Amino acid sequence: MLIKFLSSFLLTFLSLSCFFSYANTNRPIDSQKILPAFSAQYTVLHKSEPVGSATRALSYQADGSITYHYKTDVEWLIFSQVRSETSILTIDNNKVIPKHYIYTREGTGRNKRYEWRYNTATGKARDIERKRDHQIDFSNNLQDKLSYHLQHRLNLMINANQTRYTYPVINTSGSIKDYIYQYDDEEELMLPYGLIKTIRFKREVKEKERVTYAWFAPELDYLLVKLYQKKAGTEQFEAQLSSLTIEEKDIKKL
Repeated sequence: MLIKFLSSFLLTFLSLSCFFSYANTNRPIDSQKILPAFSAQYTVLHKSEPVGSATRALSYQADGSITYHYKTDVEWLIFSQVRSETSILTIDNNKVIPKHYIYTREGTGRNKRYEWRYNTATGKARDIERKRDHQIDFSNNLQDKLSYHLQHRLNLMINANQTRYTYPVINTSGSIKDYIYQYDDEEELMLPYGLIKTIRFKREVKEKERVTYAWFAPELDYLLVKLYQKKAGTEQFEAQLSSLTIEEKDIKKL
């Protein structure tokens, strides 16, 4: 049960990402100007005790595509696990378009690896590991398990007044499920990074009795600064921002 809880939390945290904002408008954005390359570091805690770390990074490739990468490294009692997730994508007319997705997990429990390639022009999704092709409808801005949150952040930039967001996401099995985020409240937090004002969103999966809260900081252009998850009323882990680097400039509040 412990391993299952920890794995669930880390998978959720992998799927959350950072995006940088601008004026509330529907104009197409120049993503590289608005979204500079960055690296954010987080402290992972269980019952207020540090048990690991996480790093999230975004970079631009020579062909103009965006690589978003996330890694967690956690050790607690008998549990030890390293997870890595990468989404290669583009942004067109304010829409995130996933192209290539890779996920790996090593440590306590069974090791896992998933890799998918997506072609929105042909409507094909290729499961590389199982060597299977899926015919997919991308017309509703379908996302992978990491890119959907980039789209969520972009939507907040475009329309900060909206309080409920729904995203169709293709899972590693090839099935499609709606992910729903609901505005929950505003809150001022003291984090390893420092004191910061945030807005909080909630995602509830009732059939799994799981609730996830995510905090974003407007003064850091809506950077994800904290994540907390509980299942069946039991606290799992949380992650808190410790430092941030944007275009090779260190940003520290303390």
